Amino acid sequence: MGHQYNRPMKNPSAGDAGGHSAIKVPEVVFLFWIIKIAATTLGETGGDAVSMSMNLGYLVGTAIFAAIFIAMVVAQILAKRFHPMLYWGTIIASTTVGTTLADYATRDIGIGYAGGSILLAALLAASLAAWKFTLGTVSITSVSSPRAESFYWLTIMFSQTLGTALGDWTADSGLGYQGAALVFSAMIAVVAVLYFATRTSHVVLFWAAFILTRPLGAAVGDLLDKPVASGGLALSRYTASAVLFAFIAACVLFFPHRAAKSAH
Repeated sequence: MGHQYNRPMKNPSAGDAGGHSAIKVPEVVFLFWIIKIAATTLGETGGDAVSMSMNLGYLVGTAIFAAIFIAMVVAQILAKRFHPMLYWGTIIASTTVGTTLADYATRDIGIGYAGGSILLAALLAASLAAWKFTLGTVSITSVSSPRAESFYWLTIMFSQTLGTALGDWTADSGLGYQGAALVFSAMIAVVAVLYFATRTSHVVLFWAAFILTRPLGAAVGDLLDKPVASGGLALSRYTASAVLFAFIAACVLFFPHRAAKSAH
């Protein structure tokens, strides 16, 4: 699901001849998906560490992570070029706020996993529709202006929040965390087959894969830190989060990262 984005920009630190800003999202290659899954898993363990282990609750946790996420998005928009650490830091912020926000909606407000998933799916669809209507495309290769970046990060935040609710709903349906992880892994595999074996829109498949990696990360994160009696491995949320963060940092620091090729 990354072949079409494998070519780097001619000059990722500058705008193009038509005056468009540099694109500040990464090319979508295999490493992108590895880091994305690790980041969504970190979002689950990190969000739970703040809201549960620190006993701050879902609302306070959401407020903390929302403030961090907004600050990171502003930094992303103000940046003149693609910065891998800044980008992945913003992704991590989006997935942690997604975890606590989804838990707040489904548990504290009481609308349940089904209600939360339906509401968040509607918000995600509305974000994509508004983006498409306003700018004509939802391809990441067009994310080269502050307005496109705003739609991009809003859509990502909704997808991360929806993924948390979907992962919890699937695990709670009787499949458990391992079963839920297998279900979403299989769905991602189907998307990969469609990418390589059919002419299905790569933009559609990108967003399908992006959305599905979040409930996979939620299920894996819960598998790591939930009590054994609940089907988890009862690992420390702090330790799991630290290991995942170190893995992501190593992937960003020791492997080359290039901006996606602009559509303009």
